[in-house]
Amino acid sequence: MSNAQIESSRAAASEAVQRKEITKAVAVGAIGNVLEWFDFGVYGYFAPFIGKLFFPRSDPLASMFAAFAVLVVFGWIGDRAGRRTSLTATVWLMAGSTFLIGTLPTYSQIGVLAPTLLVVARLLQGLSSGGEWGGSAAYMVEYAPLNRRGFIGSFQQVSTGAGFFFGSLFGLIVTSTMSEQTIFGWAWRLPFLSGILLGVVGVYMRLRLHDTPEFQALKQRGGRSTSPLMESLRTQWTGITVAFGYNVVQSVGYYTMLTFMPSFTSEVLKLPPAHAYLSNSIQLLVFVLLLPAMGALSDRIGRRPMLLAAPLILILATYPLFLLIIQGSLRTILSCQLVFGVLLAAYCGPAVAATVELFPTKLRYTSVSIGFNLAVALIGMTSPMISTHLISGLGTAAAPAYVIIGASAISLASVVFGCKETAFEPLKP
Repeated sequence: MSNAQIESSRAAASEAVQRKEITKAVAVGAIGNVLEWFDFGVYGYFAPFIGKLFFPRSDPLASMFAAFAVLVVFGWIGDRAGRRTSLTATVWLMAGSTFLIGTLPTYSQIGVLAPTLLVVARLLQGLSSGGEWGGSAAYMVEYAPLNRRGFIGSFQQVSTGAGFFFGSLFGLIVTSTMSEQTIFGWAWRLPFLSGILLGVVGVYMRLRLHDTPEFQALKQRGGRSTSPLMESLRTQWTGITVAFGYNVVQSVGYYTMLTFMPSFTSEVLKLPPAHAYLSNSIQLLVFVLLLPAMGALSDRIGRRPMLLAAPLILILATYPLFLLIIQGSLRTILSCQLVFGVLLAAYCGPAVAATVELFPTKLRYTSVSIGFNLAVALIGMTSPMISTHLISGLGTAAAPAYVIIGASAISLASVVFGCKETAFEPLKP
């Protein structure tokens, strides 16, 4: 064998090892993310039961405060101690807080202390989920080769959507096989108590991870920031503003698909609840399946064309789609939801990589978390409440379309005025 053949063989072997390591890292990171968002998602599915057992109103402010709190805690850990350390901590926190919800006594048992403890548990869940998004996004994209960052980054969204999907599926099984009396009595606790087992699995998987090559190189050259939060706010405010804009339509899309649409179609349009959740689950499944293809497409044509096209089409198509939705038939609702699923996948697939590519390694985790969590806290989490008020205030069931159009306009503006093409450039060191 010639020297050239030997070198070629070594290069091929090295590439195979690298590809295997990347696949393992992304797979383990994604599975941990699925478990994390399963725990977070089951609360939304069982919210009607929890609300009646603990208090008549939900706690959106608790989740909002949690999203702000995460800016300080997990971003600092991720940029100082490493992505692996922070991501392991988020799984532990989510598992513990989810298990706590499953063990709480209800209002009839201990009075006002019950909703107080529930709010604390939800604060901890929100803290964990906010830290998870920025960390898993940075981790996956940092591990990806230059020409596959969109594809690999999309698995952050795949695992998030899959976690919600499996959480909803768990809830659907419980509510379909048990009586309402049984669910109120004890069965509502089952998915929350499973949190501790899922947490053990998630932590085991996360402990098998290595920190990304980007972070290891940063650590070796002594380039870590001593104050990631303050430095991010001081030097990365332009990127954070753009990241905020990128994630507005993502967060509104998620909260519309996962929390508002089932209630909207069942309570406002009077679709049977089983049909409402079936339609929503199909939409979510299609969304998840399309994400990798959309991320891969952005690796070929760039992030910017896709980040421009999807919100522009949403601005033009959302109101007509809602006019069709409010006709109320299952077939029409499902068809329109599938259109939304495709458009959101076209945006969310490349948006993870596009967000991560805005920032340097030493401030990436913190800066991504700030931009993402501000979008979720200020707009995403409040979008269902705004939609509900608009329906009664404007007197039309199509009013939620205005929320999606507004969110799309904000994201479109962030791409037009703040986005340069980053798909074909190395990550900032």
